[in-house]
Parts: sequence; C-alpha cells; structure tokens
Amino acid sequence: MPFMLLIAEPRGQRDRRARSEGEALYARMVAFSEALAAEGKLIDAHALTADTNAARVQVREGRTNIVDGPFAEAKEMIGGFFLLDCATRDEALAIARRCPAAEWASVEVRETGPCFR
Repeated sequence: MPFMLLIAEPRGQRDRRARSEGEALYARMVAFSEALAAEGKLIDAHALTADTNAARVQVREGRTNIVDGPFAEAKEMIGGFFLLDCATRDEALAIARRCPAAEWASVEVRETGPCFR
C-alpha cells in the first residue's frame, strides 16, 4: 500500500539555520532516503523549496484566484515528502519514527487512495 510521509516544518526555520547546519540536516535526510531505497520501501521523495515562491490557485464560479506565498496564515509549510510502499499503516508509522525530520518538524503519515472514499 502506498503511504506518504509529509514533512510539515515550521515556517522560517531554514532561514534561522547556519548553512553548515542545513547541509548536515539535508545529508541526514538523503541518507534516510537511501536507506529506504535499499529496503525497497521508497517509491519517490523530494524536498520542496520554501513557500516564499509558492502560489495557491482556486477556481470559483469560473473565476481564478492566484495567491502568491508566503502565506501569512500558515505557521507550517510542507517541506518535502516520501512516498513509500508499506504493507501496513504500522510499518509506515515505524518508518516515520526513523525519519530525521521528526526531530525538527512533524511527519504526517497518510495512506494514498481515491479521494471519494
């Protein structure tokens, strides 16, 4: 079953880190990703850039509204994701506990599937 780990990190924390600290944390995430690949659990993973260049698109009654980030009401931003192939939710949770980002962010575990359930 596919499960997604969404990394929800506090906005602005990247700007408060020294470059060397950010590079060290990123290296830990890459090592985590490589370990998941070696275990045959990783489908895909990507880091996302900060939400300062993000945009939200809404279409209502035929009108398009685009809001550029950063988003003032947001206290967190999605910093990246891991898409996993796990047999059970418990297995996905066990992997999330190993994720280095759980030390400085929240790791949300979600099963993928149709949105009409």
